[in-house]
Amino acid sequence: MRVIVHGGAGGVPDEPEPRQETLDEAANAGAGAETPVDAVEAAVRVLETDPAFNAGVGGAVQSDGVVRTDAGVMTSDREAGAAAGMAGVEHAVSVARGVMEETPHVLVAGDPAVDFAADFGIETDADLFTTETRERWEDADPPEGSTRDHLAWLDARFGETTADPTDEADLSDHDTVGAVAFDGDDFAAATSTGGRWFALAGRVGDVPQIGSGFYASAAGGASATGAGEDIAKTTLSRRAVRHLERGLDAQTAAETAIAEFGELTGSEAGVIVLDDEGVGRAFNSEGMQTSVTRT
Repeated sequence: MRVIVHGGAGGVPDEPEPRQETLDEAANAGAGAETPVDAVEAAVRVLETDPAFNAGVGGAVQSDGVVRTDAGVMTSDREAGAAAGMAGVEHAVSVARGVMEETPHVLVAGDPAVDFAADFGIETDADLFTTETRERWEDADPPEGSTRDHLAWLDARFGETTADPTDEADLSDHDTVGAVAFDGDDFAAATSTGGRWFALAGRVGDVPQIGSGFYASAAGGASATGAGEDIAKTTLSRRAVRHLERGLDAQTAAETAIAEFGELTGSEAGVIVLDDEGVGRAFNSEGMQTSVTRT
């Protein structure tokens, strides 16, 4: 099993070593799995549990003070499942897999997705806050009132950055996680996120959208991370896999997709790509930590 994982595209953390250790652990967990779907689920679950990343525990907080998680998974035979807008669900990737394997649908969202998770034995009452995220939220003068009031509040906050490229607040806004795996025959790709800080309650970004946050075909798989709205508008993961389908190797496909994304949007993103020959990774942000393993 060959596995590549990422921990999000953004700034460079002051202490990257602990995050890299978790990424290595995630890749190793995937490499020991029996199937590519098992591999990407196992890898992503490790990252969802680590609050250093923006997925599961430690996820971004929306304008109503709730952390909601999203994820998607897809295989090379184009089976796919996704789940979005789930409060209290740490392992969104497992819900996405459940949607793929247990329903005739590709996306389930909101409270019904949480109910689905509970019915299939996935924990749904997790506290996704950390001390740091709770303090950041409380310091942000949370809004009250109507949706219009929330929109006015987030106008100056959503997507904001600080002058310091290593600021943990900025890092946590882009640390979506993902994995791609290949067992010699089949591919699987998965991506999971806690969204973006100070988004409107109910906002869903690129991660659970097929072809945007994740994609797989017979040519390979990809997982994207970064500015979610722009990734969705340009279908970044599908773009990367399309380059595989037209004959580019994984590294060239990743670089080409990110170059196109940058030209189209001017935003930051990263993508990991896996084909039957090797792995590729590219980003136009300050950094993007990854890990690769093979058994």
